[in-house]
Amino acid sequence: MREMSKTFSLFFIGERKVKFSSGDFFFKTLVTGCAIIILIYASLLLAELFSGSKLSFERFGISFIFGSSWDPVNGEYGALPFIFGTLVSSLLALAIAVPVSLGISIYLAELSPRALRAPISVILELLAAIPSVIIGLWGIFVLAPFIRDAGNILENLFGFLPIFRGPSYGLSMLTGGVILAIMIIPIISSVSREALSSVPQGIKEAALALGATRWEMIMMSMLPYARSGLLGAIILGLGRAMGETMAITMVIGNVPRISPSLLAPSYTMSAVIANEFAEAHDYLHESALIEIGLILCFTTLVVNALARALIWKIRARGGYP
Repeated sequence: MREMSKTFSLFFIGERKVKFSSGDFFFKTLVTGCAIIILIYASLLLAELFSGSKLSFERFGISFIFGSSWDPVNGEYGALPFIFGTLVSSLLALAIAVPVSLGISIYLAELSPRALRAPISVILELLAAIPSVIIGLWGIFVLAPFIRDAGNILENLFGFLPIFRGPSYGLSMLTGGVILAIMIIPIISSVSREALSSVPQGIKEAALALGATRWEMIMMSMLPYARSGLLGAIILGLGRAMGETMAITMVIGNVPRISPSLLAPSYTMSAVIANEFAEAHDYLHESALIEIGLILCFTTLVVNALARALIWKIRARGGYP
């Protein structure tokens, strides 16, 4: 009778009888509630951002996104310099980090001795755990002086190119891109290594049996088979770069100006929020910063949604075709 009182339903799946008890029901309710909390949190976050940015949106409208003037004293706000700085620094970080990350992942998945594979993987994971403020301090005292000196050389040699034109201050877009690249290399490398390690051994052996060299096997068999996983790793790294705050704030220069030169200082959306939100002197200034946060949140959510879609595609196919 006790077992019957605890049992809510009995049914058959094939030839296996499945029984749901009261414990199953309460456990399902509990974990469902945990999942709903995430949806509630995301909804409240977006609602607060929309509510907080209402004054700025009513004042500037869509011109806020395309405006280039940021003058809190006169009440003029435009987000374009910060959007430009965020996108350019993130893409620059990808341009630096992707080749290095792919090289690391290929070495760990296919070329490294077994004795070195575990230590290098551990060091790579520890690099991802370093606080961003520590990386920012290293960027100020070590990387920025190096970029300043190297930038002067680049300006003398390649000053005819817009991206290397102008004086080098050290704290610049180039420094910010390098710092972001250092921070996203562990993420891209780890995910890429898992993608390459999941390539079936039969595919690699078939390429070698057809006369391919080790390099040709990697380029023509492993990388094409793992392309979805590699693309997902890159998108995850891009999302991490776009959302970084402390390290990029410390090294990018924090000047709201659009410049084609990588040697010039710039600004990002996360950096301006971190620098000015606590000192916002009126509601319009605060609302403009919240609207920048809304733009950053939307772009980051889109990037991460693309990454999750690729991961679901990989799981559905059971591999990395």
